[in-house]
Amino acid sequence: MVLGAALLHAAWNAMLRSGADRLWSVTVMCAVGAAACAAATPFLPLPAPAAWPYAGLSALLQVGYCLFLVSAYEKGELGQVYPVARGTAPLLVAIGAAVFAGERLAPQAIAGLALISGGIVALSLGKDRLGLAAMRDALITGVFIAGYMVTDGVGVRLSGHALSYFAWMTLAQGLPMPLVYLAIRKRFPPLRPDADTLKAVGGGIMGLTAYGVVVWALSRAPMAKVSGLRETAILFAAIIGAVFLKERFTLRRGVCALTISVGAILLAG
Repeated sequence: MVLGAALLHAAWNAMLRSGADRLWSVTVMCAVGAAACAAATPFLPLPAPAAWPYAGLSALLQVGYCLFLVSAYEKGELGQVYPVARGTAPLLVAIGAAVFAGERLAPQAIAGLALISGGIVALSLGKDRLGLAAMRDALITGVFIAGYMVTDGVGVRLSGHALSYFAWMTLAQGLPMPLVYLAIRKRFPPLRPDADTLKAVGGGIMGLTAYGVVVWALSRAPMAKVSGLRETAILFAAIIGAVFLKERFTLRRGVCALTISVGAILLAG
């Protein structure tokens, strides 16, 4: 299920990267998730009180994640940005899980961390390297991913009901995004069902499904394992970027994506 979620995640990132106004696209995606969860919450029990601070913190972190992801895609291609952002996350999740949840790293997980780090460094080198500004934004995106993954890993276990926690967290994340868009762009675009908006609606459904599976998995499995399996999406993104977005798929870029993915799998144990 987590592998299926990884494919959906890579697909909605491709939709976001291909959009003309990526900030609008991610705003629509978040609004779709919030609307679906608003409809579901009356039929779900409330999460345990101890989980609410985590849901709120996760929502804030995911707003930051969306903004830096958009910024990174303004500067770099899917096949460049995605491996760095996603590869950074399991490394930091493993550290965060060890510190905040007492999860320990096996020797193979340490090897996985080394592969992830090496793959990210390699992507910053060579003729088709990721630019400094794009690399910075991708790394910051990875920090936000790790932050909300660890937060949700703790929060969902305290909630007593994974689906309810996910619904309220997603609702809290989606509500501020139109205001954030308005603060940055000063006005909304014409509200019409153009190709980019419809594509963003589809991406929102994919993103909602993908992360719902991840939150469910976080309630049942170690955080580092879930995060590592999720980052197999790096390979899916590399293929999608080359086939559908017509991005260059150099040997070095492919090897880096594979290296980061193998590292993530080793980290997952």
